[in-house]
Amino acid sequence: MMQISDSHNQKNSLFNAMNRFISAVNNMDQTVMVPSLLRDVPLENEKSISPIRSAGSGSAAYLCSSDMYSNYVLLKSIRNDIEWGVLQMDERRKEKVGIAGLDLSRIETDGEDEDLEKLFHFHLNGLHTVLSKLTRKANTLTNRYKQEIGIGAWGH
Repeated sequence: MMQISDSHNQKNSLFNAMNRFISAVNNMDQTVMVPSLLRDVPLENEKSISPIRSAGSGSAAYLCSSDMYSNYVLLKSIRNDIEWGVLQMDERRKEKVGIAGLDLSRIETDGEDEDLEKLFHFHLNGLHTVLSKLTRKANTLTNRYKQEIGIGAWGH
């Protein structure tokens, strides 16, 4: 009886959400044999990621793109950030203008006086929601690629 309850709660864990996302991106990566075919192909019935206002024009323009290739690159980049950690992201941030215009040093010092448990739950909920949306986007891209190259019914 306890196992049923535990497995239900584990289904909604952040760890499992990350694993589902990584699995979806790995499946996408294995399915998409020729990524250049994705260039200039719009994702149908998919809203593009809304642009994030930043000082640099590169990240905002990149995040609001709705072609399949841009989404493919974005999803793989996020997977690498999850698998390899923050150091890789920090190194890239030094090369580019801050990711999404965020100043992490300001966030770290501003958060000292806040209730850390509430802040943790807020970010955990947000991360879980974003990972679920990204997983759906990776699955949509994989299925759309299969349709584009004519193997839409394979594997079902």
